[in-house]
Amino acid sequence: MRFPGRFSDLLIADQLANVSLSFLVDDLQVRRGGVAGNIAYAMGLLGQQPVLVGAVGADFAEYRAWLEGNGVNCAGVLTSEKAHTARFVCTTDEAMAQIASFYPGAMSEARDIDIAAVAAEHDVDLVLVGANDPDAMVAHTRQAREQGLAFAADPSQQLARLDGDQAAELIDGATYLFTNKYEWALLLQKTGLSEEEVASKVGIRVTTLGGEGVLVVDTDGTEVRVAVVPETAKVDPTGVGDGFRAGFLTAHRAGLSLERAAQLGSLVAVLVLETTGTQEWTLNRDEAIERLTKAYGADAADEIATIL
Repeated sequence: MRFPGRFSDLLIADQLANVSLSFLVDDLQVRRGGVAGNIAYAMGLLGQQPVLVGAVGADFAEYRAWLEGNGVNCAGVLTSEKAHTARFVCTTDEAMAQIASFYPGAMSEARDIDIAAVAAEHDVDLVLVGANDPDAMVAHTRQAREQGLAFAADPSQQLARLDGDQAAELIDGATYLFTNKYEWALLLQKTGLSEEEVASKVGIRVTTLGGEGVLVVDTDGTEVRVAVVPETAKVDPTGVGDGFRAGFLTAHRAGLSLERAAQLGSLVAVLVLETTGTQEWTLNRDEAIERLTKAYGADAADEIATIL
């Protein structure tokens, strides 16, 4: 939903304990989404064959057909017999601030999925453990470690729900750690770890910085900063981070440098930003190369074009 105003104009600092607000919105869009679905969809458009892992309801049939039609393998999906697919209800204001609610539904059964079994049936070289049922996140992280599978830790929205010990366990041994700027600060606060201590537990750290781009810290401490691809319009920020992750991992797992990976991630992110909905965007190869060239130069565009 879209609110034609600013939340900040209606939030009174000394009355937050008594907050009671109703926002009259002027638009309603019902879209496909979810962290795993968004990342898998983007990877499918980028020519990958991602295996989606998650728990859904019986209402997932149309969504499944959509994902499979866009290159996503849904063999790792568990269908609940008693709950609906998870729902994210979000209102965005004129400043792109968001207030949202999340109904987990069938997601709570994701803990029953065995990552080892999924990996054994498919050619899996990386497991991304994203925002999910907290018990499932912990279980899947442990299973990946036990099986010697490389994994990316991407706790994102669930950091608020996790305690310090859970958060520390989710990142321990991760090949990649993804957060945005706020989540990075929250992770340090919750775990009580220093930046150096986190660095000793993870491989590559990726911190998205909104309009300031992205900071990537390599395993040796080398920092790589990449600016955003200039947008043509700011339409809807929902799912931008998911798009970045898909582009980054696609490029880096294909052998491109961290800089090139962040550049492709930034391109996918801006395509999501310019579109209403998280899975309504498309990828035009020629236009992508042109935008990469304008943003990062011909050499960058030429390298990234080899995997598009």
